[in-house]
Amino acid sequence: MKAENDISVTIRVDKNLKENADFLFQRLGLNMSVAFNMFLRKAVSEDGMPFPVSGKTTGFGHGMTASYVTSAFNETIENDIRANQQKGFPIARYDADKNQAYLEYTDGKREYVN
Repeated sequence: MKAENDISVTIRVDKNLKENADFLFQRLGLNMSVAFNMFLRKAVSEDGMPFPVSGKTTGFGHGMTASYVTSAFNETIENDIRANQQKGFPIARYDADKNQAYLEYTDGKREYVN
């Protein structure tokens, strides 16, 4: 339901970034609009960016494209998943066909979350 003070905002983002964000937010029970509003509210309450922003060449900053940041993020996530799998930890995943989250164990077993 649209509130009286709601307005529409249009932004441009990298296609892969949007798809990855949609997947993440869906797993969290959110949509892009809710997540974006959460970001804006946190930024306003912090009176700044709700995460560190740096121009250091070792972090995200000047000269780094959105696709580079997305690629670095995805690589980090994949590395973390592999490390956790090697430790025998289950990995949280989302089954888009069933619209349901599940844990995937190292033996391939899936445990769906209710």
